[in-house]
Amino acid sequence: MKRLRRHGHESQRDRLKQELFQFNKTVEHGFPHQPSALGYSPSLQLLAIGTRSGAIKLYGAPGVEFMGLHDENAAVTQVHFLPRQVELVTLLDDNSLHMWTLRAHKGLSELLEIGRFTLTGPPGAPPSVTRVTAVLAHSSGELLLLGTEGGHVFIVEVPGFRELEERNISLDQISSSVPNDYIGRRNLEHVEALQENPVNPNQVVIGYGRGLMVIWDLKKRCAVQHIPATQQLESVWWTEDGSYILSSHSDGSYCRWMVGEEDMNEEEEKSDIPYGHFPCKAISKIVQLSTKEGPPFLVFSGGMPRASYGDRHCITVIHGKTHVALDFTSRIIDFFVIRGGQQHTEDPSALVVLVEEELVAIDLQTEGWPVIQAPYLVPLHSSAITCSHHISVIPLKLWERIIAAGHLQNTHYSKKPWPITGGQNLAPDPPQRDLLLTGHEDGTVHFWDASGVCLYPLYKLSTAGVFHTDADPNDNMNQGTEGEWPPFRKVGCFDPYSDDPRLGIQKIHLCKYSGYLTVAGTAGQILVLELNDEAAEQTVEAKVVDLLQGQEGFRWKGHTQLDVREEPVLFPPGFQPFALVQCQPPAVVTALTLHSEWKLVAFGTSHGFGVYDYQQKNSVLIKCTLNPSDQLAMEGPLSRVKSIKKSLRQSFRRIRRSRVSLRKHHANNAAKLHDANARLEAELAEMELAPVQRKIEARSSDDSFTGLVRMLYFADTFLSDSSHHTPSLWAGTNGGCVFAYMLRFPPVEHRADEPVTAHPAKEIQLMHRAPVVGIVVLDGRGTPLPEPLEVAHDLARSPDMQGSHHLLVISEEQFKVFTLPKVSAKMKLKLTAVDGSRVRRVGVAWFGSSRSEDYGENGLLVLTNQGDVHVVSLPAVKMQVHYPCIRREDVSGIASCVFTKHGQGFYLISPSEFERFSLSTRHLVEPRCLVEPPPQSGTSTQHRPRPAYRYAHSEMLFYYGSYYILTVFMRLSSLPRNASQDGGHDAEVLQEIQKSLEADQMTFLENNVKSAVA
Repeated sequence: MKRLRRHGHESQRDRLKQELFQFNKTVEHGFPHQPSALGYSPSLQLLAIGTRSGAIKLYGAPGVEFMGLHDENAAVTQVHFLPRQVELVTLLDDNSLHMWTLRAHKGLSELLEIGRFTLTGPPGAPPSVTRVTAVLAHSSGELLLLGTEGGHVFIVEVPGFRELEERNISLDQISSSVPNDYIGRRNLEHVEALQENPVNPNQVVIGYGRGLMVIWDLKKRCAVQHIPATQQLESVWWTEDGSYILSSHSDGSYCRWMVGEEDMNEEEEKSDIPYGHFPCKAISKIVQLSTKEGPPFLVFSGGMPRASYGDRHCITVIHGKTHVALDFTSRIIDFFVIRGGQQHTEDPSALVVLVEEELVAIDLQTEGWPVIQAPYLVPLHSSAITCSHHISVIPLKLWERIIAAGHLQNTHYSKKPWPITGGQNLAPDPPQRDLLLTGHEDGTVHFWDASGVCLYPLYKLSTAGVFHTDADPNDNMNQGTEGEWPPFRKVGCFDPYSDDPRLGIQKIHLCKYSGYLTVAGTAGQILVLELNDEAAEQTVEAKVVDLLQGQEGFRWKGHTQLDVREEPVLFPPGFQPFALVQCQPPAVVTALTLHSEWKLVAFGTSHGFGVYDYQQKNSVLIKCTLNPSDQLAMEGPLSRVKSIKKSLRQSFRRIRRSRVSLRKHHANNAAKLHDANARLEAELAEMELAPVQRKIEARSSDDSFTGLVRMLYFADTFLSDSSHHTPSLWAGTNGGCVFAYMLRFPPVEHRADEPVTAHPAKEIQLMHRAPVVGIVVLDGRGTPLPEPLEVAHDLARSPDMQGSHHLLVISEEQFKVFTLPKVSAKMKLKLTAVDGSRVRRVGVAWFGSSRSEDYGENGLLVLTNQGDVHVVSLPAVKMQVHYPCIRREDVSGIASCVFTKHGQGFYLISPSEFERFSLSTRHLVEPRCLVEPPPQSGTSTQHRPRPAYRYAHSEMLFYYGSYYILTVFMRLSSLPRNASQDGGHDAEVLQEIQKSLEADQMTFLENNVKSAVA
């Protein structure tokens, strides 16, 4: 009976776990890493970005986001939406084409891959014959035109990816129609561009690399006109009235050609080189859009003078007498122009540019063409992220004050709303207001609205103004001088270069109730700031704290401290510094905490820790933790971390050099990319090998950095006896040592005059000497103590001071509970290290039940160096669930992880992206959106495949044999009956499928069996 009862209890606990815990990776915040392609659908109002890692991401109105991932580890080189449909086609650098659709399921849209296709040439033909270099999605929505490296144009029916061999345009057909004198002097080379005549869908222009352009009639299957340009072709654009074709070339010129019945002579070529007759870089893309009144907009990328400005990344916009060269800080991937109106025929309203590190939208309807602030895809890494801090449930008053301060920083942005508005965001409003703070290498702290799917920028704090630096804080916003040519204008906020790395933010702590903020940096500086709604001019005096406490025989070999400005500094509205602590030696601050009710800040470095009273601006406590044998601590506490960063940086540079050219036509790019990635993964695996193979064993006190302070924690608990609780500070070190200090405060009326004192109370040395990564005090109910001022604001229960308190010390290898005030060990939970597991991050969270609104539990969130996340129960300290979350090799991702108070987490999956995950069944932030097909126009509907069987036909490419037949019948049987026009419709559908099977049997087997087996 006893065993049965235990089994029943366990099964009940298992059910409760299912109601409390569930692991999901929910959304990716930030800017996609290494974007490689851009697409836009005017009818859907959706933007698509492809990346070098094979990801495809779609964005519409704020909150409308979709993500897909190709099975192949290949870069996306082109993205094309099918006109007026919910499908899009991607081209990878392995020459495969993929069809994606936005399919509705249970009232929500999801992005699905429904087909893949690879061109196959005749037996023995070289790969260049079928290597795709240009793609045109025909306006009928039925055809794809594929230009190849061999000069051929293949015509493929979509969405079924059926090649229409009889309609293909071979190089021989083109060559036979071109004048002999042109063919005799030069080869045509690859197909560089394909464009459709906007007024005649039967005509397309085929642009070849050597410059020749041929207007081809798809219906008559013959060449209509030849345009023999002499310069290397980069792109073509057909004007909206169909009367002109614009071509851009490798010498920085563009030409305008009239479309007529007769061929043009080379002598009639009239080129325009916008930036002079000195050698210029290629104009890679050109667009001309008319306006109802006035001159057209001409937009092109590149064309800069090679010698003077060859390193600039520019897009030029010319409208009448207005001429601006938009200067970006990273390489341009692609751009498009958005037009207003339902038919998208009104004047251009916005220019959207995708560069390697950000997405920028320019308002073309407002004077001065200001930037439109983006609600998503904001470059988190405008300066490299060095730390992050999450705060849940922000009070409304603080939220509004932060937003107001942020608005004052954004006056240079356009007043126009975000121009990409596709889809419907069906996600419920966030139940609470959450902030994510990111510290950066340039000394800034960015405040992000992390309440929902979009990580929206609210406010930016800069700490550089407190110190003397060589950089002018306005350098990034400097515009071109009057009369400068080219007329440059700096655009975008990506600026990864920090003139002084000592400014880097390492630790952040914000009190959401009082509005006090403390940030600590690389050179031992700790700033205390308060929120002020008005600008203020004030001097910030530094309090120097000597953490060595006069110890002799040590000499600091690291960087020097920052020089503080002695003159008053004008601080804008927002968070303004009023106190500064400077540690000596000026080592990186490794631990920081703030208690706004007691007006104290605690900080720690590799040499010791201290407590600072920011009300009286005095030091309360200074403790040196430096081990006499720890000489490495004097060379800069993060020297080994710096070497790892240097190794990573060198690896990424090698990758960047190996990916020399994203130019579309080199077959060996994929091999280079694969080799570079393999080298990087090997280096990362080697770096992580040592700790993984290490087993649990007692560590020597002579190990390096044993005095480095890892954890600081304020608590009001029992230290001297079980009847009197007192404020205290707890500090944990890298050598497994825990120090406890009792804090004594003067009466409230004398708080501003009499000093706060600190007295040593306890010291714990863990036997295994593993680094202490977390300290939590549990009250009489086994609940973690509330945050400062949380009880005063009626947002938490008062802690139980009647029962006995417990101290939970989390080291890298175990969780140990001590009774207070005796500090005797009560229980422990070991984290096995046979497989190399070590605790890297820990946080307390509350998990609410998905079945009962009234039930919830506190738990400990744990991340290990293996990338696994665990939930440990409190106060019982028992393992509840664990899930794989981050790749073990992703060292930077594990180091960047931050937990929230409600069971969610963030970690960097690239320098520019946060992955958001949740371990809670109740708190889940994920996209919930719907994209409906656009209304069809009467002229194009008759040419489009019947929707009743369209998806079934395209999905057949995934299967073969009996699996294929089964899938087709299952798809047909699931169709709504009202999709049929008459009783015999299903028979017609089956007949058509059977014809497709017979026609494509050989091609189908050759192209798709491998992918189906895989």
